[in-house]
Amino acid sequence: MRKAMCFAVLFSVIFSMGAFAQKTNLFVLNYIDATAPGYAEDQAIWQKFMDDNPDITMVKEELSNEPFHQKLAAYVAAGTVPDVMYMYPSGRSTILHEQKLVKDLAPLLGKEYLSSFMASVVDPSGQKGKYLAELPQSVCYSTVMYTNTKLLADLGLKVPTTYQEMKAMLPKLKAKGIRPLLMANKDDWVMQSCLYSTIVGRMVGDEWIDKALAGKAKFTDKEFVKSLEFVETMYKDGVLGRDTIQISYGEAPALFAAGKAAFFIDGDWRQNAFITDKASGIALIDPKKQESDFEYFNFPAIPGEKNPGVVSAILGCGYGISSAIPAGSAKEKAAVRLLKYLYSQDVQRQYLELGKYITSRKDVKSDKLEPFTTKMSQYYASIGKTSYVLDGAMDTSIYTPLNLGLQQIGLGTKTPMQVAESVQAATDAWLASRK
Repeated sequence: MRKAMCFAVLFSVIFSMGAFAQKTNLFVLNYIDATAPGYAEDQAIWQKFMDDNPDITMVKEELSNEPFHQKLAAYVAAGTVPDVMYMYPSGRSTILHEQKLVKDLAPLLGKEYLSSFMASVVDPSGQKGKYLAELPQSVCYSTVMYTNTKLLADLGLKVPTTYQEMKAMLPKLKAKGIRPLLMANKDDWVMQSCLYSTIVGRMVGDEWIDKALAGKAKFTDKEFVKSLEFVETMYKDGVLGRDTIQISYGEAPALFAAGKAAFFIDGDWRQNAFITDKASGIALIDPKKQESDFEYFNFPAIPGEKNPGVVSAILGCGYGISSAIPAGSAKEKAAVRLLKYLYSQDVQRQYLELGKYITSRKDVKSDKLEPFTTKMSQYYASIGKTSYVLDGAMDTSIYTPLNLGLQQIGLGTKTPMQVAESVQAATDAWLASRK
């Protein structure tokens, strides 16, 4: 009996050691702001995967904004790309695409799984490397004019359809201490991504940008300089205050919610900042007021625009898998299992309800959405044509001086032509490096 018991104990120990040895480690770099609404719910989603998959040990690093991009760049430089990482379809993730540092997800996820998603997000032509390096969670409209319609009505004002009408509102708004247009321009990407890309789309269009990036047009040409001059005009007119360059991305939503501005410009994703945080039960804007007092509108018509109504848009972000993981390995299977979970109908429904984005899955519905989230889908339907988000179309070396230049125009330290010259110089250097 004692001998039998010894064998049983020994078998149990060996089995336990074998199970431990078979655990697969995954290192994940995720993009999330721990102070944003829905953070606790997001953590619960990841925890469920870990609970349901005890054979996988996951180490997750979480960052947002510039610290995220800086850390990912450091990992790339060191040759230690995370196993699974949040990434963009182009722009800040260009190196991951062009150097094929991430796998093609199409064969890993399979046609049947991908058939549940919008055709545009699984089309590889929309990504920098021309393969499915990441599965976009959404399609992002980067310019949305969040509008306090009650504030306007109380002042006898209407939603402007032209820039001139917006400018004409200034006396009434300023008399009440209300700024017309709020943006978080301290973060240099905001103006470029969330407004200027639409201005360029309206005034010159994608084909012109393609020509400039091919060396067949110059950013110092008058049509492009005029788009920069319009930004300068907005600052000079007072439609956009120069002090917005001191407003950080984190503080802008609260200012708008408090009635400090008639309009707030940001991307579609920013509606998440206003809805109810399920952990605290608090919303920056009460759902009843979301319904009655606020709407989303397209930016008004710009003088000299050639493409009326165009709004900048880009495929959304998503997750990619490191190409350093051996094909067919347990680690690759674990990474695929994680992605299929994160993009599952249930998880995407939860993210939709949290207001993180309008999911790219076609089979997700919910009756628990707050008005701001529901209205965003309606905003999408109102847009007829889209244009580039410039940091998705340009190389980092080109849009970096552009981002900085847009701030310098706001500060009055550089003229539109000087900014155009810096962008063209960067383009010339980029084109020379590709020869």
